[in-house]
Amino acid sequence: VNPLEVPPYLLQPLIPSITAGTVTCAQAFGSEIYVGCSNGELLRYALHPDADPTKLDAYALLSQQSHPSGKPIDELILVPCIARALILCDRQFHIYTLPSLDLVPNTKSIRNVEALAVDHNHLQRPAAALLTTKSASTSTSFPTERGKNDAIDLCVIKRSTIAMYSLSEEKLTFTREIPFRPGALRAQRSGRHLCVATADIYSVIDLATAQMFELLPVTQVEGTAGTIKPHILVISPSEFLLLSWTGGSTLGLFITGEGDPVRGTLEWPAHPVSVCLDFPYLTTFLPNRTIEVHSVETQAIIQVIPAPDFGEGGRPGLVSCLAGYAVPSSERGDKMRKVKVGLVRSGKVGLKMDDEKVHEGQNEKMEELEKEMDVDVPSVSI
Repeated sequence: VNPLEVPPYLLQPLIPSITAGTVTCAQAFGSEIYVGCSNGELLRYALHPDADPTKLDAYALLSQQSHPSGKPIDELILVPCIARALILCDRQFHIYTLPSLDLVPNTKSIRNVEALAVDHNHLQRPAAALLTTKSASTSTSFPTERGKNDAIDLCVIKRSTIAMYSLSEEKLTFTREIPFRPGALRAQRSGRHLCVATADIYSVIDLATAQMFELLPVTQVEGTAGTIKPHILVISPSEFLLLSWTGGSTLGLFITGEGDPVRGTLEWPAHPVSVCLDFPYLTTFLPNRTIEVHSVETQAIIQVIPAPDFGEGGRPGLVSCLAGYAVPSSERGDKMRKVKVGLVRSGKVGLKMDDEKVHEGQNEKMEELEKEMDVDVPSVSI
């Protein structure tokens, strides 16, 4: 990757402030942002156009509801292909609808959940037709596909078992269960491989054969287990990135579902607070409040960005939004200019331009086109 060919990452404010509670998780899709708070509040923001065409559109609060427990929303996973949101709160797994964030009726919550992992390959499917390409609040288009509402696969990691489920728009179906040791903190699934982190070790499980083997320690420093946050990312089908603290730096290793190392090794001077993939780039937020951007393919640093000041008590972090979302921006707005368009009643459309020769040339082309249209052609109905 040539750094000169990479457009620089920019920090763009989306929601100036949130007063409903302390933000614990967030996700976005299309023209909407979903936020979970420490007091169990679930917030839904939508992008609204500004009445002044010279001003940027802005995200505004569309709805607010409370989780019955009043406990922090620990995780929020959007599954656009079946128009569902999966929410983990107070060790309970709930299913909500998208985009309205209503609790799906006749669906029981699953209790005693330590971690949740949806097949990463299924999260990348096109959105369901229910999530229309044009929201009521914006004309921003995002990919949807009709007839592609196949069920997704997910794993619910409990204290001593891994339960596998299939989730469609209609129902949640239990498929099978395999034993597992207690203490799961993080989990990511890609196809048949599930990578799980406890306080001290990363392990990978082959869900087809129920075989598990250990990969590498979360921390290589004795006595620090439980003080270092594990990080797992899915890089590509059956390829994971795992972070391990050495005491003086953190190493990032790319490992396949079979446990084989691939690519090179990444290194950070401190253990990252959060890590996100925007392939082929990797963004990490470090304790010194800088954001480093690495190339996955070359492992080279592409860019370093200072993080904004969130004030005392702020807990900044990075979040990946796989399906993409709308960001109002004036970047390169100076390249745009207004052009007057004249409407001609005879059916001809021409641009009012200062160059009369160009204008006359357009009229000649229109006349030639009209002559061609006089020829009989078959009609087609679509």
